[in-house]
Amino acid sequence: MKFSIVIPAYNEEKRIGSTLRSVREFAVARRLDCEIIVVDDGSTDRTAEVVAQEFLPRPGLAYRFLPNESNRGKGYSVRRGMLESRGEFALFTDADLSTPIEELDKLMAALAEGYDVAIGSRALAESDVQVHQNFLREMMGRIFNLLARALTFKKIHDSQCGFKLFSRKAARNLFRLTRIDGFSFDAEVIYLAQKMGYRVKEVPIVWRNSPASRVGILRDPLLMIGDLFRIWLIHLTHGTKKRAPKERAVH
Repeated sequence: MKFSIVIPAYNEEKRIGSTLRSVREFAVARRLDCEIIVVDDGSTDRTAEVVAQEFLPRPGLAYRFLPNESNRGKGYSVRRGMLESRGEFALFTDADLSTPIEELDKLMAALAEGYDVAIGSRALAESDVQVHQNFLREMMGRIFNLLARALTFKKIHDSQCGFKLFSRKAARNLFRLTRIDGFSFDAEVIYLAQKMGYRVKEVPIVWRNSPASRVGILRDPLLMIGDLFRIWLIHLTHGTKKRAPKERAVH
């Protein structure tokens, strides 16, 4: 199996159906050998029912539905999906598909160049943000990224875009070490990737804000900032391997 596409979902009955249709149509059109993994983070709505209705058999396409027993957080759900993925490459994408699935081509091009991790970015000059967040959310995102660069990773302009692709080996080695269950797990993954010597490329993508964000306007940003200090302390204490095995380029 070549691709795994991991989609964390929490109370997404209104959006998950169209997202799964878009991903399925993309995979069929490109004749991809892939699996679609939906990790349901303790939803209390009809998310599971809608997902079941959209899991339609297609050649070369497999589905898995992984329900969490309770609401554990986006970081926990992405970690679970990535560690249970079977593909040569593993992508995680948000359930609202703010980044169109077709942007996977850009991330794959980065891995073909020899990178181990490709992260979608809204903050590069070449990025195409077609629908913006409101001013307050954009400012909070910029402040978070400034703090994250000071405390964790280096030189990355947008850590929080929910569209990231990993080689199989990188996904396994990184997500088995992550400990952050909330929204700031992205910063932890990038921090670990750089610390372990993986090659990370930030890739400009198309992005359209979905107004139904799961990130609270006040509480979640404060928790995320606290998590940056936790990331630094956790991995300073436990340590990580400084150099990762060299990965083969994609041909």
